[in-house]
This record gives sequence, structure tokens and C-alpha cells, in this order.
Amino acid sequence: MSIIFKRTKILATLGPSTNSLEMIEKLALAGANGFRLNFSHGNNEERDQQIAWIREVTKKTGKPIAILQDLQGPKIRPGKLNENTEVMAGDELILDFAAEHNGLTIPIQYNLAKKVKPGESLYIFDGKIKTEVLDIVSKTAIKVCVKNSGTLMSRKGINLPDTDFAGDILTKKDIADIEFGSTRDIDYVALSFIQSAEDINTLRQILIANGSTAHIIAKVETKAAIVDKTLEEIVQVSDGVMVARGDLAVEAGAEVVPIVQRRIIELCRKYGRLSIVATQTMASMEHAPEPTRAEVSDVSNAVVQGADTIMLSDETANGEYPVETVKAMKKVILYTQASEPVAPLKDKLLNNEKRHDAVSVAAISIAKQLNADAIIAGTKSGATAANIATHRPNCTIISVTSEARTAQQLALCYANRSYILPDSDNVCIDLARDIKKQGYFKNKHKLNIVVVDCKESKETGATHTIRICTI
Repeated sequence: MSIIFKRTKILATLGPSTNSLEMIEKLALAGANGFRLNFSHGNNEERDQQIAWIREVTKKTGKPIAILQDLQGPKIRPGKLNENTEVMAGDELILDFAAEHNGLTIPIQYNLAKKVKPGESLYIFDGKIKTEVLDIVSKTAIKVCVKNSGTLMSRKGINLPDTDFAGDILTKKDIADIEFGSTRDIDYVALSFIQSAEDINTLRQILIANGSTAHIIAKVETKAAIVDKTLEEIVQVSDGVMVARGDLAVEAGAEVVPIVQRRIIELCRKYGRLSIVATQTMASMEHAPEPTRAEVSDVSNAVVQGADTIMLSDETANGEYPVETVKAMKKVILYTQASEPVAPLKDKLLNNEKRHDAVSVAAISIAKQLNADAIIAGTKSGATAANIATHRPNCTIISVTSEARTAQQLALCYANRSYILPDSDNVCIDLARDIKKQGYFKNKHKLNIVVVDCKESKETGATHTIRICTI
């Protein structure tokens, strides 16, 4: 049976529905290329167990899998309420960092009195209840006026689209989680609610200080982050960008999300950064065995736009059909990539290493002219394979590396299928022979490949040869 590689990858969130070795293996075999660990929930003991399970699945299947640590960030939530509380338009609430629930005095898990200003909008229950800040009533409390009726519940998200957090987005919990993740096998760290490129720079210094080699994913979900100049700066200093469509819709308006998604994917392609499309990609499958037509179109559009990865959240964390959801998404990705080319990039690709980019362009051009079955890239840091992927070739990129971290990070990179093998002069050719025997590429009698050999020392991505091989 032939094996077909999907070019756009799938990132699945682990949760109660998938918190076992058996389920993680099923998700990986169904098509998941990486797993998101949501640090808004759970504890470190659970994370250690999940990481161990994921790496066990890699050993069993031979499939490198990316692990993404998603930091909570300043995701502000009400504290514990005695009971669900009905509010009406016109009600005035006190949101107090130092209080317990008492009628319309609501405890919150962040001291907003230091950040908000009268007149700013504040949304409760993930955008369902709109309020306006009336006054700062103490060092720990603010007063808000409710604009529409609804129900308040414990620990449902609060959004503040008008509030400037002035770079103060890493909480004590985040710092502790970063320190924990830096001593574990984490490939990516996602930073929530960023407002500027400086937020990314701050996190990078913390990771370096903790000895972490994880790449940084900037989660774009605030109005401040989608200002054109700011957004481009964020993309440039990040290793990847996630279009966090849920909170972005609340913070900036649902109507802006499709355009921002397209712009982020374009900028990531322009600068050679990883792009992830997230939130409600197949939301109905949390409780249904089949996706809606709108969800299929949503996933297909992300593929055509050239997204590296599409993420599943509650669908796999809490859903009734997690494996079926991954299979359904893979089916849409494969059909779309076989039927429609990736949309051309409007902007010119910008890569700081011109020689590196020239080799990638040459390899893709040769592969296209020869109708090659694959490009095989030998790489140490992953720079060669990632740069080839930036050009969105219509064939699979087989990346070969001796570094487990590199292979795991490339697992979310467009069109890449990574292998961990010891360095040798013929490792790429030997791998091509092996995967041909395994039935890849439609069991062709002859396999045409373009091999990009890379010798990397202090100069990352110092590629030196391109070979054309028929096997």
C-alpha cells in the first residue's frame, strides 16, 4: 500500500479525551504531527507523563513528533464563584483581585486595577457578556457596567481589547512553566496575548538563560498585535506565528479574522517562519462524527493559503471523536493539495542568507523540471529543509538529521517528513532506497529525487551540493 505525505500538518491538543498512551498513538497514526500541551490546565506530573507517552510513540512508530508548550499568559479569568450568577444590562459589578464571591462582587485572578482605564471595554465569559470599565475603586478592584444580560461562571475567560499591558504579559505561572519546560523535551513554546515584538525578545532571553533550545511561537490574538508594522515585526523576531482565532475574534472583531489569517500566513512565508491556524477548525466534531461543510472549507482554505500547520483544540482535548477528527482533517488536506496549488505569494521572499536561499530555489526548480518524487535534504539545524519548505514545493521534502530536536521541530514544517539518522556520506541515498522499499510514492518502479547535501559547522545552513538521483 502506497503512503502519501500531507504537506500541511496537524497539531492536536491533548486533554481528558486523549490522555493516554493508546490515544496518543492512535492520533499519531491517524495523522497528527505534533501535540499541544495547554498549560492553562493540568499539572506538571500530567505533563511529564504526556511527554513520556509522546516520545514512546515516536520510538514505536519511527515518526518524529513535535511537542508544543502553550503558556497561559495573562488569560484573565474570574475566580471561584459560589454559584452561577445571572446579570442584567445596567448592573454594576465589582471585579476584585483580593475578594471572594459575594453577590455582584466577583473575584478575579489578576489585578486589573493596575492596568485598566475608565471607558475601556471588558468582556466576560469569552466574549459573551460585554461590560465597560466605570472606575478604579481600590488598589485591587474595578467597577464595570454590564451592557447585555447573561450568566457569570467560574473561571471563564475575560478579554480586554482596549487595555495596554505594556509588555507585562508573562505571569509568575508562565515563568514557572517556562522553567519546567526548559528541563523537558519541549520543541516549541507558544506565547499568549503578545502585543509587540519585544514580548518575543523577552521570552527568548528567558529561554536562553534556562538553556532551552525550543522555538518560539507568537500567538496573535490582540488588537495591538495586528497593526501592520507591529505584526510584521512580530513575525520577523519569532520562529513561528499562530493565528489564535478565538480570542482574536473577541479582542478585534470576528470580521477581521479571515483577513488577519491570510496576512499572517503570507508574512510567515515571506520571512520563512512557521504558520499555525488555530481555533474551531472542526469544532462541530467535538460532538459529531463528521465535520460541517463550512469547517471543511475553512481547513481547505488554510491549505490553499499555504499554512504550515492546522491546530485542533477542544476537538481532540475534550471531544467525543478525537481520532475521527484527525482523520477527517487529513482527508481534507490530502484532497486539497492534490486538487489546488498553494496561492502564489504577493511579496518577495526575504531570507538573510542569500546563498542558502539560492540553493533552495535551485533544488525546487530542478525538482519541478524533472517532475521529481521528492527533495531529500540533509540538515543539522533544520535550516535547509525549512527554507526549501518556504517556497511551497509541490513535492514531499524528506529531511534527514542526526538531531532529534531538529527532526521534531520539522514535524510541523510544511511538506517535511523528517528522519533521525546518524551522519554519513550516503545517508540521504540510503534513506531514499529504504522508503522506496516501504511502498512510498505510489510504488514507482523508478524514484526520481533531488538530494540537497548540507555540511553545517559554525555557519548554519552552509549547503554545498545538489545531486539528481534515480533509484
